[in-house]
Amino acid sequence: MKLDEAKALVEEWLRSNGRARNGLLPLLHHLQDAIGYIDDAMVAEIASALNLSRADVHGVLTFYHDYRRKPAGRHVVKLCRAESCQARGGAAIEAAAAELLGVAMGETRHDGQVSLEAVYCLGLCAIGPNALVDGRPIARIDTAALDRIAADVAA
Repeated sequence: MKLDEAKALVEEWLRSNGRARNGLLPLLHHLQDAIGYIDDAMVAEIASALNLSRADVHGVLTFYHDYRRKPAGRHVVKLCRAESCQARGGAAIEAAAAELLGVAMGETRHDGQVSLEAVYCLGLCAIGPNALVDGRPIARIDTAALDRIAADVAA
């Protein structure tokens, strides 16, 4: 990411929305939608733009799981870690997915092809364990489903 590009996006957003402190979440969404992640180098710029401390901005970025601080893989596989999916074998599915996809939970594979992430409830509790693959929900994940997911993200 080019810092100048991100600064221009912040300025564009400020012209339309103002500098109110309560604009932090919408501004972060705007940046992530445009760039794909919020680079740590942007924290000071964002804080200054909204008259917040860098700690305030950093706290929000690290608290909310959906904000990215580095680019995601070309494909994103999110596995549900909520209680219902865990009770239905989610931990074993997670271990198998990490091995099959060649990436640890919370990481992006070295080739940038796939990111494996946790999500905490997809609202499909009765038919878990569940996943989101590139935003598409997949229920009743088992080894056969993992094989299909791996084939899809390899393509």
